[in-house]
Amino acid sequence: MKLIGDVTPERPLLVLALAEEAAHLDGSLPVLLTGMGKVNAAAALATVLAGGPHPSEVLNLGTAGALRPGLAGRTHLIGTVRQHDLDGRLLAKVTGEVTGEPLTLPVDGLTLATGDLFVSDPVARDRLAVDADLVDMEGYALVAVAQRAGVPVRLVKHVSDEAGEGAGKVWRESVDDCAKALAQWLAEDLAGS
Repeated sequence: MKLIGDVTPERPLLVLALAEEAAHLDGSLPVLLTGMGKVNAAAALATVLAGGPHPSEVLNLGTAGALRPGLAGRTHLIGTVRQHDLDGRLLAKVTGEVTGEPLTLPVDGLTLATGDLFVSDPVARDRLAVDADLVDMEGYALVAVAQRAGVPVRLVKHVSDEAGEGAGKVWRESVDDCAKALAQWLAEDLAGS
């Protein structure tokens, strides 16, 4: 976890998993680098929100794998997040309590599946595509923490790969272009505010 800059109530907090994804941000807003995965994302954001003033919003920028054709190489807003590595139905049968339900955001956007697995297998991709459009490793955790803290949250994902064979290599080759696209999206979003 690394927090760059100061969190204030007047500005959003940019939250990204890795420095590579933040490489082209201009430094005008505070940036939280969480590390990869749900635990790192949740722990980092919860620590920052518990330790000081809340930002005007949490804005998660990052890369994602496409689970369906036609999404690669584009930037997408997320409207729903779900966990793909937690069997909420089974847990409900065992405990009688609902756990890990999908979370909705106040924007019209795609569905993101989050899990602690870098999806690079066509069979796993096709299974996840039944319920989601994109896949990442942090989004659900960040939305859960922000919503519990009462902080508005948005997720913006640039598709780096098609979550199939060779996805890791494609991610490494495309992450810098993805970072440029995310920085450009942010500049346009801030200019429109």
